[in-house]
Amino acid sequence: MKITVIGAGIGGLTTAIALHQKGFEVEVYESFAEFKPLGSGINLAINAMQVYKQLGIYETILSSANPLSSMNVVDTRFGPLSRMNLQPFEQQYGVTNAAIHRSTLQKILLDQLPEDCVKLGKRLKHVEQIGEVVKLDFEDGTTHQAEIVIGADGIHSVLRASILNQKDLRDARQLCWRGITDFELPAKYQHELFELWGKGKRFGFVSIGNGKVYWYALCNDISKEPLNIMFDGFDPIVNAIIHSTPREKVLENQIADFQPIPHWSKGRVCLLGDAAHATTPNLGQGACQAIESAWVFSVAMERNRPDFHKAFEQYEQARRPKARKVINTSWQLGKMAHWKNPVAVALRNGMMRLTPTAVGQMQSAFLFEVPMMD
Repeated sequence: MKITVIGAGIGGLTTAIALHQKGFEVEVYESFAEFKPLGSGINLAINAMQVYKQLGIYETILSSANPLSSMNVVDTRFGPLSRMNLQPFEQQYGVTNAAIHRSTLQKILLDQLPEDCVKLGKRLKHVEQIGEVVKLDFEDGTTHQAEIVIGADGIHSVLRASILNQKDLRDARQLCWRGITDFELPAKYQHELFELWGKGKRFGFVSIGNGKVYWYALCNDISKEPLNIMFDGFDPIVNAIIHSTPREKVLENQIADFQPIPHWSKGRVCLLGDAAHATTPNLGQGACQAIESAWVFSVAMERNRPDFHKAFEQYEQARRPKARKVINTSWQLGKMAHWKNPVAVALRNGMMRLTPTAVGQMQSAFLFEVPMMD
């Protein structure tokens, strides 16, 4: 059985690796003509790292990443609001949370696949299911016939729009900037992620190793402040990080997701990652959820081959409840993080400070559980 993956992002490549290791013939079609270094990082949470350990590339990834011991939400001057200690989860699951350059991770994943596996410059235009064949039409005028198609083509998925007629996104009304810069963080910040919350805006940063810092900034989209002065009231390190980044290397986008959809598959096409369960970035789980889906999908296909219909059903049953919870929790958290009313912000911060760390740990534990690991 040959499986065609649309999209060579983190989710698509992880899916291809997992299927390849389980004996499936795999091919990947990617819209971009070449892989370019992108100015963003990824927090590989413990659920994602469990998958990579199963795939035998955990140590390779960790050697190119920065291990993290905690994730912290603080106020504009680093006053503690909440802290997630990752060490108990590391001991429980036997892996370490780590931050890495997205392009570095992508290269590691590409190296696990046969040279001719990934086809570049293939932007999908149209898909049609005809009996036991899925016909793929690309914008370069070429066509391809596939047996099974995995749609890992992102939040603006052509496959999702085609098989489920779902195109509408949910606008979070927030703008996001992301960048990577050469910046020497103080030692106390080296192995922890920090997110500073203000009124209607926040800023996060983390070391990704080799003297590089990945950062992101968000504000309500009604804000008229330019980025270079938006965080003047925050700790000086925030502006220092922003101003050290060449403006042309800063990425900007509108935050969006879509409401959980009732099905992720139709016929011989199945969706994965942002194409199936796009989430706002507030839990740092976007790529991690795609990685988790990649593993579960591969296991379901292995256990049920050649009955792919049963595999699709098992995959959805295992993954949809958690993906839905991540989407909803992340959406709610993003709204609370961007309150602007001073009284509401003071109450929010006070409640967060009073919440015992153990409670936060328990509430977040579901993020790290991966189904079908045995």
